[in-house]
Amino acid sequence: MQHDLTTARFYGILDAGYVSPDKWVSKAKDLITGGAGIVQIRAKGHSRAEIRVLTKEVWHLFKDGPIPLIINDDLELALEFEGAGLHVGQDDMDAREARKALGPDRVLGLSTHSIEQARGAIELADILTYFAVGPVFPTQTKPTYTPVGLNLVQQVANEANNPLPWFCIGGINRQNAHQVKEAGGQRLVAVSDVLCDEDTPAAVQEYLELYK
Repeated sequence: MQHDLTTARFYGILDAGYVSPDKWVSKAKDLITGGAGIVQIRAKGHSRAEIRVLTKEVWHLFKDGPIPLIINDDLELALEFEGAGLHVGQDDMDAREARKALGPDRVLGLSTHSIEQARGAIELADILTYFAVGPVFPTQTKPTYTPVGLNLVQQVANEANNPLPWFCIGGINRQNAHQVKEAGGQRLVAVSDVLCDEDTPAAVQEYLELYK
């Protein structure tokens, strides 16, 4: 199934660093209920076997559905789940090679941290489904990354010939999301702010209200 992300505004990340095993499935349902247009599984420091188990637990929520489930930086694992997408970073496998392995229909995303990298992603519009820009603000999820700031969001927003959906990520919460929108960001990722909220669907809805 091909997924169209042009209408997606909120990118949900099911992060094992913020979600306990007993809430893994319920938080995945919460992201869907709230209106996330795409969801990624991220479990840094976990083995492939552990991430496979986590993926299996929620796969029934996404299989053959309109919301793509994305595996972070593990092509082999993504290929085990028919239709699962893949997200790669600048230091991970080449996007062209990933596309060859995934085939034409699966979602493929790429992280970018500079205007040069963003332009490189735009040049791969026939390969990628989307790209991400960040971290916009400091984030505990990736504490060693230097924030790119709102200036990069503005620069990417001003790229005239960009056919790809792109998502702003990194340290975004309901207090600063309006700054991202004002800088030109049309889609965003928020991790801890929604996962740590007892009412995750309502938290996602707050973002969607801002970006509708």
